[in-house]
Amino acid sequence: MRHLSILLLTMLLMACGTAWNDPYPAAERGRNVLYSAFTDRPKHLDPVQSYSSDEITFTAQIYEPPLQYHYLRRPYELIPATAAAVPQPRYLDAAGKTLPQTAAAARIAYTDYVIEIKPGIRFQPHPAFARNAAGHPVYHDLQPAELAQKHVLADFTQRDSRELTAADYVYGIKRLAHPRLHSPILGLMSEYIVGLGDLAQHLQKSALAGRRDSADDWLDLRNEILAGVEVLDRYSYRIRIKGKYPQFLYWLSMPFFAPMPWEADKFHSQPGMAEKNLTLDWYPVGTGPYMLTENNPNARMVLERNPNFRGETYPCDGEEEDRQDGLLEDCGKPLPFIDKVVFTREKEQIPYWNKFLQGYYDASGISSDSFDQAVQIGSGGDVSLTADMRAQGIRLTTSVATTSFYMGYNMLDPLVGGNTEQARKLRQAISIAIDQEEFISIFQNGRGIAAQGPIPPGIFGYRTGREGVNPVMYDWTPEGPRRKSVAQARQLLAAAGWPAGRHALTGEPLVIHLDTTATGVGAKTRIDWLNKQFQKIDVQLVVRSTDYNRFQEKVRKGAVQLFYLGWNADYPDPENFLFLLYGPQGKVKHNGENAANYASAEFDRLFEQMRAMENGPRRQALINRMMVILQEDTPWVWGFHPKDYSLHHVWLMNRKPSKVGNNTLKYQRVDASMRQTLRDRWNRPIVWPLGLLVVVLVLAALPAILSHRRRETATAR
Repeated sequence: MRHLSILLLTMLLMACGTAWNDPYPAAERGRNVLYSAFTDRPKHLDPVQSYSSDEITFTAQIYEPPLQYHYLRRPYELIPATAAAVPQPRYLDAAGKTLPQTAAAARIAYTDYVIEIKPGIRFQPHPAFARNAAGHPVYHDLQPAELAQKHVLADFTQRDSRELTAADYVYGIKRLAHPRLHSPILGLMSEYIVGLGDLAQHLQKSALAGRRDSADDWLDLRNEILAGVEVLDRYSYRIRIKGKYPQFLYWLSMPFFAPMPWEADKFHSQPGMAEKNLTLDWYPVGTGPYMLTENNPNARMVLERNPNFRGETYPCDGEEEDRQDGLLEDCGKPLPFIDKVVFTREKEQIPYWNKFLQGYYDASGISSDSFDQAVQIGSGGDVSLTADMRAQGIRLTTSVATTSFYMGYNMLDPLVGGNTEQARKLRQAISIAIDQEEFISIFQNGRGIAAQGPIPPGIFGYRTGREGVNPVMYDWTPEGPRRKSVAQARQLLAAAGWPAGRHALTGEPLVIHLDTTATGVGAKTRIDWLNKQFQKIDVQLVVRSTDYNRFQEKVRKGAVQLFYLGWNADYPDPENFLFLLYGPQGKVKHNGENAANYASAEFDRLFEQMRAMENGPRRQALINRMMVILQEDTPWVWGFHPKDYSLHHVWLMNRKPSKVGNNTLKYQRVDASMRQTLRDRWNRPIVWPLGLLVVVLVLAALPAILSHRRRETATAR
């Protein structure tokens, strides 16, 4: 009995201590660590290959291109990162003569950008930079026996660093042409950077000839010639592009244009490294505020403060509401604030959500399953947190994403494609019938706005109010835009030659095929809803589900009629969305990003003028004319722009949503002491049921114990 009482007392005392369900090591309690999660494992961390949102979560914190976006200002504004200043364009004619800044785009043959980087910036510590007493690299010529003992980067104990130079940026740009890396932007950049396509062809021919670049051969790019990219001195380099392309500056904020030290390229290209994942795709090397110290993409990835970070301070200005939101309280303080960022892989939404509520993740999105638990929508459409969320001090940030989701018509298809009046009316009828507002309400929990064209809010060219409404899809009323009626859609369908969904001459039913990669229970519900939309105008929908690779192949070959796609802004410019409908970007003919294969001579002519212009009234006027053409031709079922809803705990400061700037971890701050206090409060073990169980067991065993003692006493007597 005495021992049982001690056990019960011990358990009750433990209830006042550490939470039993804490998934993190005790050594991290109260530490300056940010905890987050990821759902999809990153495939590429090499900057010239990486081009997806799950990868840039990591690469944007490690690599530093010369430019970045101001964290708080909207519209988005480019500012220097490692560059001393945002470079200004210098225009040249075909003979290389300098032109004035006001020169017409037709006269500009080339544009030069001279980028000057700040001196004194150093790379993160890395074994590639380690040298012996004689000044020779320690790990650049590893023998098989030496490499056999190395399994992770931490096994290379000697590390060093060196200063960032202009040559590192030039080397990184040359890697876009590497024949074994297959950079996703090589084709596009070859259209602009002088000589990049020639370098790619030269390197490819050399590889095919077998002279270099076997699987175990380092391709040293230092002496390769790239005509349009040149080192001017230790801290400056020049990029020459064809024609006038103001959007090129936006590309200089992406990891594609980050520096790459030749030492790291050589180190990771040694024979046997790839088999052990000791590659730049696994271990990035940069000058940014963080470095990747643990890479286990099936379970956990860890970023830690780069001890060599150049130093930067928190911004002191932004939008009007930033001050009242507390986003300017850290004005002028050194970055980054957080020492370590731990990402845990969560394959399912429910565990992710529960750990967030327990305080084990500092921020979270809101899945459809958790929406009602987190958010309530008032009668006026205003969004607020539920009482339970507010009681926990959880905060909500919302923003309309610079994203467009749409259903594309294949304009090469003989039924839904083409430029005839009948084909246009058919596309318009279908587009009106698909009620985007209802879709947003049912499947997005109201998190989105119906698209009037390809340009989302936050991008120059997007218009609000009556001027921004698509008159083909909507009527304007005193209450605002109202989608045209099903009766109007039926009239358009009849005018297209399909009255009541049947061919006017043959009587055959109108059948539309939709290709999609969606699978699962949720997908079936959406497809059922979509079928009902088509049934409203007596059109039959046939859904063809397929895997992503097969879907991509069908779109590439034009073997589709109607398909779902979306586009996130690479950079905040209308060109980045309107080029999706530019004729020379046609998927089938040119393997471009115009998956609808839309072609309009007038639209293309206006696009070519618009893309070379600075933002202003003249550019807006051109965009307005382009929108009229697109709205009339209807190459897309204009879908919606999603609203991002993000939750974060009270102890996480300086969170501002951004779909364009991705190097945002350095600005965020954690109050680790407050977090630990609240975590312990929310996760205090409830042990009274266990204590009650012990008492019940004791009481149940007591008669047997007393009986045993009586027998023992009787025997002793």
